[in-house]
Amino acid sequence: MVVFAGQGDPRRSLSLLWRADALPASRGGPGPKPGLSVDAIVAAAVALADEEGMAALSMRAVGDRLGRTAMALYTYVPGKSELLDLMYDAVHAELPTRYGEKGDWREALTAWAGEVLEFFVRHPWVLQVSQARPVLGPHEYAGLDTLLTLLRATDLPAGVVRRLVGTLFPFVRGSAQAVADARLAAAATGSSDEEWWAARSAALLELVPDFAERFPAVSGLEAEGPAEPYPGPGPDDAMPFPEREARETFRVGLGVLLDGIGAARADRS
Repeated sequence: MVVFAGQGDPRRSLSLLWRADALPASRGGPGPKPGLSVDAIVAAAVALADEEGMAALSMRAVGDRLGRTAMALYTYVPGKSELLDLMYDAVHAELPTRYGEKGDWREALTAWAGEVLEFFVRHPWVLQVSQARPVLGPHEYAGLDTLLTLLRATDLPAGVVRRLVGTLFPFVRGSAQAVADARLAAAATGSSDEEWWAARSAALLELVPDFAERFPAVSGLEAEGPAEPYPGPGPDDAMPFPEREARETFRVGLGVLLDGIGAARADRS
């Protein structure tokens, strides 16, 4: 399920994101219930999405978590669209904004990519928010500013840096999606990865006996043995195979991308 951000009223959404208007800090009610706030509503919504996924998100479900009705939330957040924007921007505050005080651009970008990967894995629902239309919130901008700062340290031209943002960020996001899917597959389908592959591999060999002849590149690569590890520590061997493969692919792919940046720097010099 893909969700597009920025579907609410533009001025109201941006005012909430940037806290530009005077917003009610709390709102008391009869009985001992604590007052509501925008931050409390957003925190409850994030916890709900982290635990149960984007499909479970609704104003009513968030209200239930806070011991309030959905109507009580509308004083603070106009609707689900604005709430999604606030959630998305709020969790981005977790990302560090300082890297590489030693001035090593490669080390800094490696650390940044690892942090962003783990951020997405912690909040897999964020991966369902399309990048076609940004939220335009302060924490999202802080993340972009951080990456731009790291890339400008490579001394590559501004035009190249812009394209590298459009290369590195989707790469990390796609790698995180692979990790998140690997974690979800067994629970969502009711069968382990070993059971799934065993059943389908046997059926494929039986139904497509000329597989190797029809797909020689695929078969040839498999025949050459396991993938060569990229230099450096790899994922924990105790990790489930699909997630370990996804993380190793991320590590190797990132290394090659950074090699390319280094080669571009050398060509420019």
